[in-house]
Amino acid sequence: MTGLVARIEAATPPDRDRAGDALRALAILGVVGGHWLVTALVTDSGTVRGASPLTYLPQLEPASWVFQTLAVFFLVGGQVAAGGWASARQRGVPYGRWVGGRLGRLFRPVAAVLVVWALAAAAMLVAGVGESTVRALAKLVWSPLWFLLVFAALTALTPLVARLHPLWPLVVVLHVDLVRLGLGGPRELGWINVVAGWLVPYCLGALVARGGMRGRTGRWALLLGGASAAVALVLWAGYPAAMVGVPGGRISNLDPPSLAAVAFGLAQCGAALLLLGPLRRVLRRPSVWAVVAVVNLSAMTVFLWHQTAMIIVTTSASLIADGPLPGLHTVPDSAGWVLARLLWLPVFALALLVCWAAFRGYEQGGRSPGGGSLVVRESSPERKGHARRA
Repeated sequence: MTGLVARIEAATPPDRDRAGDALRALAILGVVGGHWLVTALVTDSGTVRGASPLTYLPQLEPASWVFQTLAVFFLVGGQVAAGGWASARQRGVPYGRWVGGRLGRLFRPVAAVLVVWALAAAAMLVAGVGESTVRALAKLVWSPLWFLLVFAALTALTPLVARLHPLWPLVVVLHVDLVRLGLGGPRELGWINVVAGWLVPYCLGALVARGGMRGRTGRWALLLGGASAAVALVLWAGYPAAMVGVPGGRISNLDPPSLAAVAFGLAQCGAALLLLGPLRRVLRRPSVWAVVAVVNLSAMTVFLWHQTAMIIVTTSASLIADGPLPGLHTVPDSAGWVLARLLWLPVFALALLVCWAAFRGYEQGGRSPGGGSLVVRESSPERKGHARRA
């Protein structure tokens, strides 16, 4: 282990902003933890269906604010992409090669999960597993991929949006919600927010990459202003308290992103920017940085396979146990289910570790950190001169 830590430390460029990598890792792990907590697979008369504890226990909806961390992922993505594009232009790298490299790194691990699950779904159907069960399982794996499509689109548009102030897409989200929710406009109008809503933190990240938002005053304003706006929209404008989708809900803050979700995302971005300084100090310790580096190198693998890990544990336990196990196969309608699910999380993590070991190579495109080489990706936000000003 000491040798691995030393290799990672030696392979890390001195000007790399490690805090950005930590934010990316925390964002992915937040999404994974949130999915594991709000997603249940209920066995019922030989079939499996998806359910959410938020449907039965609405008092838990505010807990979703802890795990809905996608805005931080888009913030870091905008910072890295804008900085990477600026560097590519300086080096004379053409747009096609730059965007092709970025999208290739993004979608190479996606191809693996799609192929594996296409074969698994076909095998289950041939074996006589019910179509509704196969659909429920496949949906858990494939539905989270929507955000990668949005992220890929924004990455491809980086040369056009890198200098767009985040206020402009925020205004778009505001007007779309006003028309579709306040004035009874067509629901389809909300799909504009799929791009505009995530463009807000992405453009904010690009702004930081250009040297903006250096002062703590602006970061505190984002945190407090965004949080106040999100709370006000939930309390007085009729937006749901859950920052994730809830089956059967009147509207969703995430599908498509609502003004409340975007305001909450701005608060998260403000908190993330405030944490950059403390994170940099902590990450000077090689052992701490090694953990972040390994997670960061496999962030997409962790995201793509975390639902598969939960499915493996759930289905394996159903084959071994005599009946439904609390927190795993039962309806998520009580505090007992929540407590039991918390106890299952380490088992999910072990299954995810197995998936990571099997499929990490598709993301890293080379030997793993433990195999003797470490490919440190493009530096994170606020590189070089900006990295030490926060």
